[in-house]
Amino acid sequence: MSALYLIPVTLGDVEHRRVLPEYNREVILSIRHFIVENVRTARRFLKKTEPSIVIDNLVFYELNKHTSAEAVAAYLAPLAEGESVGVISEAGCPAVADPGADVVAIAQRKGYKVVPLVGPSSILMSVMGSGFNGQSFAFHGYLPIDASERTNTIKKLEGRIYSENQTQLFIETPYRNLKLFEDFLKECNGNTLLTVAADILQPDQLIRTAQIRDWKAKTPDIHKRPAIFILGV
Repeated sequence: MSALYLIPVTLGDVEHRRVLPEYNREVILSIRHFIVENVRTARRFLKKTEPSIVIDNLVFYELNKHTSAEAVAAYLAPLAEGESVGVISEAGCPAVADPGADVVAIAQRKGYKVVPLVGPSSILMSVMGSGFNGQSFAFHGYLPIDASERTNTIKKLEGRIYSENQTQLFIETPYRNLKLFEDFLKECNGNTLLTVAADILQPDQLIRTAQIRDWKAKTPDIHKRPAIFILGV
């Protein structure tokens, strides 16, 4: 039976067999149509997964924030003809903080089978390594750009870690990591705990939890590194 397969990729330049099950490779070999964020990196990922793959025999559909819903629906046409389709993100798991979610939403509305495959998620791995509540957490993505709105949002979400014991997660464009880090130091209570998780699964991986007052003594080296920030107790 055909299905929409959500195919995780490695986080950075990590050996595939270290983080991706052999079953994923078997599924990939059965698929000819792929919906991807970037054709070039998707082709490279597939070739690393299985060198014998003939890339020119595959069909790629590019997906980004500008792709219309009509185009995405058209990408799923092979499913109606009995052929499976794979969704490949740029890093980690498709459809989590990722435009692949739009593909899955349409597939669900049309009644197609959706199959998520096992793979690394920087969001979950950072929660695992933080020491914070893993039963109640919220991922907010990017904070507002406007300074006053950003400040209000940080204070409001910091309040939730105390009133609800709910762990709060954020990301930022890598070159703006230090600005976000500085905003947390400026706006949060000195007792509040902050986890900085950068380059997860890489040799220079950083996952450190400390009070805001302690972070003020040493700024982590996170400029232009993929990072996740977590507030918790």
